[in-house]
Amino acid sequence: MASGYLEVQPGLLLSLSPGRRTYRMARAVALVSLLVFISMVPFAKVRLAQLPSFIPTYESALILNDLITAALLFGQFAITRSRAMLALASGYLFTATTAIGHLLSFPGLFANGGLLGAGPQSTAWIYMFWHAGFPLFVMAYAVLKVREDREPDRFAAGTLKRRTTVLIIPAVLGAASACVALATAGQDWLPAIMVANRYTSTMWMVAGATWCFCVVALAVLWRSKPHLTLDVWLMVVLCVWICDVALSAVFNGGRYDLGFYAGRIFGLMGASFILLLLLIENSALHARLATARTELKRLAANDPLTGIASRHTFESDLSEAWQRGAQAGSPLSSLMIEIDGFPDFNNRYGQFQSDQCLIAIAKCLAKHVRRDGDLVARHGSGTFAMLLQDTDLPAAEKIAQRLREAVATLAIPHARSAVAGHVTVSVGVASGWGQEGVLPQVLIKAADGALDEARGGGGDGVVGVVVRRRVVRGVVTA
Repeated sequence: MASGYLEVQPGLLLSLSPGRRTYRMARAVALVSLLVFISMVPFAKVRLAQLPSFIPTYESALILNDLITAALLFGQFAITRSRAMLALASGYLFTATTAIGHLLSFPGLFANGGLLGAGPQSTAWIYMFWHAGFPLFVMAYAVLKVREDREPDRFAAGTLKRRTTVLIIPAVLGAASACVALATAGQDWLPAIMVANRYTSTMWMVAGATWCFCVVALAVLWRSKPHLTLDVWLMVVLCVWICDVALSAVFNGGRYDLGFYAGRIFGLMGASFILLLLLIENSALHARLATARTELKRLAANDPLTGIASRHTFESDLSEAWQRGAQAGSPLSSLMIEIDGFPDFNNRYGQFQSDQCLIAIAKCLAKHVRRDGDLVARHGSGTFAMLLQDTDLPAAEKIAQRLREAVATLAIPHARSAVAGHVTVSVGVASGWGQEGVLPQVLIKAADGALDEARGGGGDGVVGVVVRRRVVRGVVTA
């Protein structure tokens, strides 16, 4: 796709480039529609029974469809601030509004002659305004889309004045209402195109002009390359729209013949394509959001460098284990493991080697976490933490000694170590029992204190303490 405004809207309908599958599906739908249309043209004037429920059912579905589509497209506009999207959303709002006028004015539904002061020509003219207006909005969409792509600075999102945006919806509603008013209150100014449910010769000219609008809109949209997924399905909509106008106003003879019914079914199908596309996109965006949330949780739960649990996960699991220990009366141990002289290691070997050292030690520690509920996490720059459930101090100290020895066997060179010529660790161990009214942080604090003592003893050692329960003035502390 060419560079420009449309390119910087990832994940939105406007910016999705169609793939081969999209083109194949669109061609298949257009071809099937064309074949059905061709098969019906010879029988378009065949008179059928008048179905009183057809028009209200068809129009209600169409109006609801177009209103939902318009709302979703206006929602897309609110994100992209694209003039092209605004034009298309306005087109669907226009069709929904004129369809409401068509429904209210249709003779025999709400009144013998229709509401809104309708006459014998009113619904036919509203239908023409309706079907000629939408292609004009599609042409506006196509032209604006190309200009936004070619002149991104001029047509950037922030350049559209808010006042202009606010006025668009009333303007579209006003234009649709004016068309309805002209076809009802101003019907005497328009030539007669219907006589007793049959079309006059003038109808062929009016319908032909409307048909031409659809064809021109299709050509303009086709030339507005590069095509987007929305463009491809809009072209399908226009193809079906052409079949709609042709069957219900060009090749048929009037109301309640085969063309009258078939054309309107075509129209309802065509109007549904963009709504279906928007709903599919909405579902896809929700799926992507769910995936992003899952990934965000994973990133928050794990340290991005070492892949082991993060400090947040460690503290969360410790809090839960502390509460379970308070209820079950089982011991809980926390280990604070620090690389001896890690700042000196970092200064001597650099960031890359420091990262490799952390990764190697994290893997080494993780190998010793074999029980469900136990956890190893990165706690600081050169510090790790381990949670051992149902483990008292003697057992925790044995595990700490094994960890210290395992790290030493890695034999990672450390020329500036004050302890040995390789990387070593000091371990502080704190054990206790979960206690109501006592925060689990006391276990971390105790392990930190034990770590300070191990570090103060020269490093490469293990120091353990027990967090004992005591009561001070009725408050349980540690």
